[in-house]
Parts: sequence; structure tokens; C-alpha cells
Amino acid sequence: MDITMSRKRAEISSPSDVLPQQNQPPAAERRGGRSNWFPLPSTAAIAHFHRRRFLSFRSAFLCLITFAVAAAFILYSSRFANSRFAWFGEAVQSGNVSGEAYHSPEVFKLDYAEMEREFKVYMYPEYDYGGPPIQSTISGKYASEAYFFKNIKESAFLTKDPEQAHLFFIPISCHRLHRKVSSYDEMGSIVQEYVKGLAQRYPYWNRTLGADHFFLTCHEIGVGATKKVRFLAKNAIRVVCSASYGTDFIPHKDVSLPLVIQPFSKPAGHEMHGRSILGYWAGYRNSKTRNKLVKRWGKDKELDIQNSTAYASGRMEKFYRSKFCICPVGSSVNSNRITMAIHYGCVPVILADHFHLPFSNVLDWSKFSVVVKERDIFNLKKILKARVGTSYRILHSNLLEVQKHFQWNAVPLKFDTFHMILHQLWLRRNVVKYV
Repeated sequence: MDITMSRKRAEISSPSDVLPQQNQPPAAERRGGRSNWFPLPSTAAIAHFHRRRFLSFRSAFLCLITFAVAAAFILYSSRFANSRFAWFGEAVQSGNVSGEAYHSPEVFKLDYAEMEREFKVYMYPEYDYGGPPIQSTISGKYASEAYFFKNIKESAFLTKDPEQAHLFFIPISCHRLHRKVSSYDEMGSIVQEYVKGLAQRYPYWNRTLGADHFFLTCHEIGVGATKKVRFLAKNAIRVVCSASYGTDFIPHKDVSLPLVIQPFSKPAGHEMHGRSILGYWAGYRNSKTRNKLVKRWGKDKELDIQNSTAYASGRMEKFYRSKFCICPVGSSVNSNRITMAIHYGCVPVILADHFHLPFSNVLDWSKFSVVVKERDIFNLKKILKARVGTSYRILHSNLLEVQKHFQWNAVPLKFDTFHMILHQLWLRRNVVKYV
């Protein structure tokens, strides 16, 4: 019986029993004849082949995905490898530049990126004021001057090698000088002696007559004092809050500095609901335009026009409750009313014919503000009511987009006021000398 069972197992295990009949060679060929016949693979072998091919395709696909992710990471890293600062948290949100509030967002981003990579500033030794540090003495609406000094001192844009510098910073604060002296003539003499000393100790002023130099002042007295220094107002780049054509402001050379009263407060006024006041202004009647504004609209029920200080108790909330904040020119053009309106999400209404708006070569002010000629002040209500509705929603949305450009930060953030000023200086780095 054991022999019989062994034979059966051997017969069952023979190839002729495992392979299908059509997979057997012809009888003549089985007897030793030549043939081109090859045995077909078994079903199990075919399944194994397809399984291996699937695994190979899947492995190749996973490798391709891994390579794509790695390539994207390398490209991203190389693009920002030269970035001067690391932006985290809230700064990431401030890094977006898009929308119709910009003349050309793509051109701006390219110029800005180049500025971050390349721009170098050499800062001369500061004038000895004989007082406490600059950041501890300046506050209020002239604080922009102090915070620029603070930010640039702590930035990576400064270089100790003058030969690497694109521009030279003259770090004299006319606002601090105003605390020390009271007259234009006396302040002008101090500025003149300081610049003269720089020209004698360093060769960089004389080689361009100051055309590759810049200074910053946020007080109209400082603007007047610097006029007394030959070539300082004519050749050097002036970064000023008094950006009026009446103060000899040259748009392609000088820079309009936003006047900010609350440097480190976060932008507000994102909500549109609750803005029941059509237009709001409170201030002193210290100009013809303001006199006309109060005389014509002081008793209007839809426009809230008041001849009083805007900073009195309970009046700051009007910035939150108003659709439009009217910004009329005063006795001087260095008013912070425009930046206050932007900060509180209140669409600014510019009533100043000769004021050069900040960053106007980058920002399209018509997309987030209303510019009204001073002669059209009697049609103000009609002009504003025509902007209510969809037009206002677009203006308000664009206004929120540009808030980051009018914000100072203790640690500078991308696209904030400090970097926007540097971007403006970068665009003016090519020397233009007026002899």
C-alpha cells in the first residue's frame, strides 16, 4: 500500500499534471526533437510578476513625490536664504502683498526683495546732544523720527565698511535739537557745524556733495533748519513728515515719512458694522481749509465736524464709528490724521492739495482713500455719499491691506513703516547731484 501511495504522489507531482494541456510540448518534441517552444508561466507566477511590477511603480511614484517635495523645499530655502530677518507669527500675515491697493505688486515685491538682500547703509557717529538716549526723549506724533533711529541701529542694513554702503545716514535729530535751542538760526548753525565736521573727517560727503547721503526729520523746524546748510537740502535725500511742495519737497529725491502717534499699537478697526457716521473730523481751525470745513458742515447731521481737539475723552471712539475720516490741511502739513484714520480702519479723506502722500510710487491711494480738492469742500457730503455701499466696502478692504505699511514695531517686521522707508531710499540710491 505504501508503494502505491508513493506512486500516486509522484504522478500528481509531475509537470504534466500541474500545467494545462495547451502548455505541453508536442509529442515529437517530447521525444527529443528541436523546438522553439517555451513553457507558459503559471497563474501564480503571473500574479507574482504583476504584484512586483505594481510595487515597483508605487516605489517609483513615492520616490518622485519625495523628490518633488525636496526640490520645492530647496527652491524655497534658496529663495529666502539671504533674508535679513526671520519672520514668525504675526509677521507671516504681514508679508502678503497683493490686490489693487498697489500700482504693481509684483514689481514692488521684486524691488523689495532686492533691497533686503543688497541694501547697505553707513551711519556716521551721532551728534552729542548732551542728554539721555534719543528713544527715551521723543514720544507723541513725532515718535517716527526716534523709532527710525532705533530700528536702523538694530538692523542688519547697517555696515561698518563705508565702501560697501549704498547710502550714508546723517544721524542728527532736529527734534532733539529743538529741545535744546529754540530758533531756526541757532539750530541751523549746529546742523551746519555737524555736517561740516563730517565733511572734514570723511571723504564721502565731498565726492558727491551729499547726493548719496540722507537725513530724517519729522518736525517742520528741522526742515527749516536744514535749509541753511548748503547742499544738505538740495542734494541729500530728505526723509520728512512735512512732505509739502511748499517746503521745497522734491518727489523723486525726497521721501515722505508717515507721522504716527502710536508706534507700537496694533492696527484696529477691521469691522465695518457700527460705522454710522458718514464723515468725522475734530481739530483746530488753523487754516483756510479747516475754516471752510467747519463753516459749511459744522452743523450737519450726517457729517460730524467739530472745532475741538480730536484727542479729547470720548472722541477717539469716533474713529471706530465713522466711515470716512476727513484729513484737512492745517497750519502745517505734518498732521498725523491720515495715519490715525488708516490705523483705526476709517477711510481717509485727503483735503490737502500740495501734500505728497507717503509711498505713493508703490501704493495707489485712490483705492483706499478719497482725495478731494480743497476747492470742492462744499461738495464734500455729496462726494462721500457717492462712495457708500459697494464702493466703500472695496475702499475699506484695501485700507486693511495697507495698514501694515503704516505701523512701527519694536522689532521691525516685513513691509512695516521702517522697511517701507528703506525701500524708498533703496529706489533713490542712484546719485543725482544738483550743483
